[in-house]
Amino acid sequence: MGPQDFLIHFAGFVAPAVFLALALPSAGWLALPSTRGRMPWWVQAAVVFVAGAAVLAAGLWWFGRDGKMATYGAMVVAAATLQWLAVRAWR
Repeated sequence: MGPQDFLIHFAGFVAPAVFLALALPSAGWLALPSTRGRMPWWVQAAVVFVAGAAVLAAGLWWFGRDGKMATYGAMVVAAATLQWLAVRAWR
């Protein structure tokens, strides 16, 4: 596999994490205006992306292949929990 093929496969692998990293802070910013000043949008997106990519990598290691629904479910739970903590929604 060449470098171009590797980049294409890697981009496809982390695409769900990128989607959540962009969607969750944007939705939170639009739906909950009171949380806008808590943490910058790009920091929230970076934290959610790193956590999502880590969960995807752990799922790949645990199951031996990617694309398992259990991995995607764990990624959504981890991303939502981190977003909830980032905007201090418990207050």
